[in-house]
Amino acid sequence: MQDQIKNINTLEELQALYTATFGKNGTMTARLKEMKNLDNDARAALNRENVILRELFKARQTEIENAVLMAGLQQQKLDVSLNAMPANRGTLHPMTQSLIEISEILESFGYAPYTGPDIEDDWHNFTALNTPDYHPARDMQDTFFLENGNVMRTQTSAIQIRTMEKTGASVKMFGIGATYRKEMDATHAPMFGQIEGLYVNKNITMSDLIGDIRAFLKRFFEIDDVELRIRPSYFPFTDPSIEIDLKWKNGRWLEIMGAGMVHPNVLRNCGINPDEYQGFAFGFGWDRLAMLKYDLPDLRDFRGNDVRWLKSAGF
Repeated sequence: MQDQIKNINTLEELQALYTATFGKNGTMTARLKEMKNLDNDARAALNRENVILRELFKARQTEIENAVLMAGLQQQKLDVSLNAMPANRGTLHPMTQSLIEISEILESFGYAPYTGPDIEDDWHNFTALNTPDYHPARDMQDTFFLENGNVMRTQTSAIQIRTMEKTGASVKMFGIGATYRKEMDATHAPMFGQIEGLYVNKNITMSDLIGDIRAFLKRFFEIDDVELRIRPSYFPFTDPSIEIDLKWKNGRWLEIMGAGMVHPNVLRNCGINPDEYQGFAFGFGWDRLAMLKYDLPDLRDFRGNDVRWLKSAGF
C-alpha cells in the first residue's frame, strides 16, 4: 500500500485510493471495525498502520499539488525587463503650493502672517478703509450682503484694519484669506484667495513698496530680471494708488496687483497719526499668480476637483 501511494501522480487517483481505503466501505475502515476482536499487540499494530497510511496520503497530496503548481509556473513567463506600473501618488494642490511659497517669501522679508473672519461688519470691510457710502464697491452687484447688515469679506484689507487696531503703528504684516465677490469667468471666481501686505512705520516711501514687490516677483516667478510697469490707479484706502504690471516671457504685460501708500484717513481710523507714520499696502489673488506661474488658461479649473485635470496639468 505504501509503495502504491508513493507511485500515484494525480490527485484524482490519490483520492480514489483514499476512498477505497478509508471510505465507508474501505479496506482500512473494515479492519478497524474488527479491532475489538484483536489482542492488544494486533490493535497497536493496526493503529500504527492507520496513522502511517493517513500521513502518507496527506504527504503525497502535498507533493502532487506542489508539482502541479510548479508545472504551471514553468509555463508562465515573467518579463522582468518591463517597467513597473507607476505609483499613483498624491501631490499638493497647485493653489496650496503657491500659498506656501508666497507665505515663505513674504515671511523671509519680515512680514508676519495674519488672518481674520470671512464675515465682516461694515466698519472693517468698508468704512475704516475710507470707502464712502456712495462708492460702487458697496453695490449689490459686487458684494454678498447678509440679512444682519454684515457682508462676506470682499477684500483681505479688513485684516489690515483689525491688525492695526490691535498693534498700532510699526506693523509689517500680510493677511491671508478667502474673499467673496459676485464675479464668475475664466479669470475671476466668486470666491478667491487673496493676500494683502502692509508696512507702517516712520519714513516709509513708494520706493520701499516697489522694491519689495520687485524682490517678491523675482523669487516667486524664478526670474532674474523683473521689468515692471507702474500705472496710476484709484483705491479709496491708498493715496497715491498704483497698478503694477509684469512683462512676461512672451513680451506681454500682465496685471499683477494693486498697491499704494496707505491713505491718511485709514491710519486715523486705526488710531495712528498720519503726520508721524506712513505706510504702503499691496494686494493680489494668489490663485491668479498661480495661474500665471503654471501657465493655466482658466482660473475655475483650480476648484474643479478633477484629478484627471491635475494630472494632465503636470501636478
